[in-house]
Amino acid sequence: TSSPTVGSALFSLAGGFQTNPVDQGRPVVLIAAALGVPEAVFRAAFTGVTPAAGGHEPDSAQVQLNKAALLKALAPYGVTNARLDEVSNFYRYSGVNGQTWPHRAAQVTAVVTNGIVTGFTIVNGGSGYTSLPVLTLADGRTVTATVSYGTTLTTNGSLTALTVK
Repeated sequence: TSSPTVGSALFSLAGGFQTNPVDQGRPVVLIAAALGVPEAVFRAAFTGVTPAAGGHEPDSAQVQLNKAALLKALAPYGVTNARLDEVSNFYRYSGVNGQTWPHRAAQVTAVVTNGIVTGFTIVNGGSGYTSLPVLTLADGRTVTATVSYGTTLTTNGSLTALTVK
């Protein structure tokens, strides 16, 4: 047997930045995790928000009404106005202009033994994953990805494990 080597030519990592269709393009899984609330709580809180017309900023009165609606639902979970602003500003983007929320692709290398991928080393877990990235191995085996969510904005939605099936 040969010892494991590290290489990256036998697979590709793709996707992982899709949102739940009910969220209309909002990265709710990331926002909810950053605020420390369940996704269902944030979705329910957002039903009280009146978004501005596509590509436009809401007027200041609407901004205040929207913020009040969100805080009414989120404050019981310990979400403060300052934290809501921090998270909202971090994940704000204009989908109309082809933008997305901040994200970084993970950097992963394969562990290869006797010419076969036997595992992975996550060099950098990336961030901003809202869905599981898809890993394709040249030999057709499947790989299950694990993504971790939390309150730290720069690591929220990071790839934490890849398991060869």
